[in-house]
Amino acid sequence: MKTMLIKNGRLLDPSQELDDHYDLLVKDGLIEEIAPRGRLQATADQVIDAAGLMVSPGFIDIHVHLREPGQSHKETIATGTMAAAAGGFTAVCPMPNTDPINDAAAITRWMQDPERQAKVNVFPIAAATVGSMGEKLSDYVALQRAGAVAVSDDGKPILQEKIMRQALLAASRLNMTVVQHSEDTRMTAGAVMNAGPAAFRRGLRGWTSEAESSIVKRDIELAAETKGHLHVAHLSTTAALEAVREAKREGLHVTCEVTPHHFVLIDEDVHDYDTNFKMNPPLRTHADREALLAGIADGAVDCIATDHAPHAHNEKNTEFDLAPFGITGLETALGLCISILHQQRKVPLKRIIELLSVNPARVFGLKGRGSLAPKSYADITIFDPEKKWTYHAAKSLSKSKNSPFDGWKLQGRVVMTVVGGEVVFRDSL
Repeated sequence: MKTMLIKNGRLLDPSQELDDHYDLLVKDGLIEEIAPRGRLQATADQVIDAAGLMVSPGFIDIHVHLREPGQSHKETIATGTMAAAAGGFTAVCPMPNTDPINDAAAITRWMQDPERQAKVNVFPIAAATVGSMGEKLSDYVALQRAGAVAVSDDGKPILQEKIMRQALLAASRLNMTVVQHSEDTRMTAGAVMNAGPAAFRRGLRGWTSEAESSIVKRDIELAAETKGHLHVAHLSTTAALEAVREAKREGLHVTCEVTPHHFVLIDEDVHDYDTNFKMNPPLRTHADREALLAGIADGAVDCIATDHAPHAHNEKNTEFDLAPFGITGLETALGLCISILHQQRKVPLKRIIELLSVNPARVFGLKGRGSLAPKSYADITIFDPEKKWTYHAAKSLSKSKNSPFDGWKLQGRVVMTVVGGEVVFRDSL
């Protein structure tokens, strides 16, 4: 059996309420033993000295776009998971808006085939409806058996109340999560950024926060009725967050995620019609950002997910109105979390690890992930919370470079990423 010993690091594992110097023994891809520093009497094939570094459960991004099948000019599963590994992510959950749409077991299996050369675990999210058309449910049983961990029509909302009710009911029978892209597209036709003074000054059509919050509120009512698990993707507004808070107070199975770009940037940051600041949902107001930051700090927000959405340069290099929505995000997530949440807002590192690892595993029921407890999978992120560095999009391991954070100085850098006991990324700086 192949063994690995990670020693002298500060082990931070909220799943076990551990935050101290521990050594960690890995055997045959699983966590074998943890013990206070110097107590493990074990030899190993590979020894990693993590002195001065944090050792945490591997990060899990429950909202990415890897673009395969069908859009490999933007990203491939191989390149997207290389970027994920560089960002400290040991697992990613790709959304189904591929070409063809991932609404069939064969496509779900194809995405996980070793031929895709994934560097980290890939847990597909399958389409909630056939073709993501919002009219007929896909085969959840077959999709789950093929490896799908949740269902969603991300990129498109499920607008019909009847269909969303059916989705929640069908998924609840399988203990699956329904992930909703909360946007009432009847309110957002032609809109490209948040409605308000920033959009008005730029002559751009904006969409209101109600386009998001109205769908969130409706779906919470359906979750209460069906006892299903509703997960709100890329939540961005105060009103939507308050609805989720109330649902949690009522004991409903409702969770949500927030992206780094929504807790860092606001609509006023859109400058020179730079399409790298165009995303869906759009950057919101200062008040919305403050509400999201408060929700991250106090527990109302469950996860941080990047919504990594790569696009080719020629697609983004056009008028703001015509450019596709979305930015890359896997390699900047930790740096933004530590720089903004920890350094500026004093959010504890423990809470950040909950948001990046422990809670994502819980939300999608990924057993053996999000923890460094013995017998868990040896998915491990080692990072330096003090390391200062500059992000250069041109050096990204993603196939696409569409990031608004190009040139940003960040604090907190991934040093090593371990998946199943194998080192898949080692920082070259």
